[in-house]
Amino acid sequence: MSTDAFVHPDEIRSMFSSAMSDMYRSEVPQYGTLMELVSEINQNMLEADPKFAESLEHNGELERIDLERHGAIRLGKPEELFNMRRLFAVMGMHPVGYYDLSVAGVPVHSTAFRPVDEEALKRNPFRVFTSLLRLELIEDEDLRKQAESILAKRDIFTADAIKLIYLAEKNGGLTRSQTEQFVSEALETFRWHSDATVTLETYQKLHDAHRLIADVVCFKGPHINHLTPRTLDIDAVQQDMPKRGITPKAIVEGPPARSCPIVLRQTSFKALEESVNFIGNKADEKAGTHTARFGEIEQRGIALTAEGRKLYDTLLAATRLAVQINAGGSNARDYETELAERFLAFPDDYETLRVEKLAFFRYSPTKAGLNAARKSELTSSIDELVDQGYLRADPIIYEDFLPVSAAGIFQSNLGSDEQKNYSEQSNQDVFEECLGAPVGDELALYAGLEQDSLNTALETLGVRKNVA
Repeated sequence: MSTDAFVHPDEIRSMFSSAMSDMYRSEVPQYGTLMELVSEINQNMLEADPKFAESLEHNGELERIDLERHGAIRLGKPEELFNMRRLFAVMGMHPVGYYDLSVAGVPVHSTAFRPVDEEALKRNPFRVFTSLLRLELIEDEDLRKQAESILAKRDIFTADAIKLIYLAEKNGGLTRSQTEQFVSEALETFRWHSDATVTLETYQKLHDAHRLIADVVCFKGPHINHLTPRTLDIDAVQQDMPKRGITPKAIVEGPPARSCPIVLRQTSFKALEESVNFIGNKADEKAGTHTARFGEIEQRGIALTAEGRKLYDTLLAATRLAVQINAGGSNARDYETELAERFLAFPDDYETLRVEKLAFFRYSPTKAGLNAARKSELTSSIDELVDQGYLRADPIIYEDFLPVSAAGIFQSNLGSDEQKNYSEQSNQDVFEECLGAPVGDELALYAGLEQDSLNTALETLGVRKNVA
């Protein structure tokens, strides 16, 4: 079959993310309220700062802002992760990064399925943070075996979804009618089910071991537990959520507010308490409840180099050591003050970030540079070309996640804003074995984007390749 007959993976991804958003809006009404708030704040931000809006447009990011979402799911067994990789591959999404959330007391490790090609990211940067439960971290051996037995009996994918994944792999794509069916069948994996697969007693035992374990083990599938829009001003969202009847978590996770945003800042509202029918419940008995699904918002900043991440991690660790958020979040201001003071050590202007190689940039020739190149050969260094206004450097947006921030969001929506520090129990080799593939190196992806843009810009300006 001609590949011309196949729907492009980018379009499949857009169709799926749109269907997911519609489903989640119907299941979690506050998500719709949140989307309206984020849209208003983003519009206000763009109108108030035309230079910022121009920068987004120059980098092809303006059109993707309203499309941008990230979802999150939690899987229970290796074969679920293996087939989830196959499902996302149909949409042009690939595993990038390894995240060990045991550092914050959450018994999972994770990756992010997302597009990796720059043009694909511009078309639709939909990403899904995907966690695999680490049953070996359940201390009670009998409970661990019981959880394994429960998970062994479930199949989170429909038979038709698996069939269509196989066809996409075999034929190299899906036709229009197959794509429409694929989106419909794939959506079933992420749908909320109010019927549990266990008794209330079993649920309670797993819940007491860790709320997240109960969330993963006791249901038919990995219901999408949040769908996150991107805001351009997360502090405004945090401040305005209560005005819309939404209670935010105590703090914004990640770095403090800055003139030049770095990596990722996230906040959320508390998880919903939802009615659940447990096995063995009598018709006249009151249904139990479960909390898992919540609203999250994110603000993305510039991607950091290895040196930049090292500095970020050091400052964040020092902050968390000095002030730990307590269970009620009453000392949130103390934490935020400490965070802001610690991060004074992190340069807050793009040129310093660039010169000190703390962050990644996308280079492009300016009109002045093109005019100068037509008159004579340019031989200046990269820094000189930037200083002369011949070469432009724009931030490369961070497309990935932060393990401590993700764990902080998880903990908040499992009932507490309390932050704890645990010893790392990373096991990337086992995770990749379950996945059936290596995870991509996000730093290498950003470095590639930067180098490609620089090569193209220098070639356009006619600058010799050996310029430093």
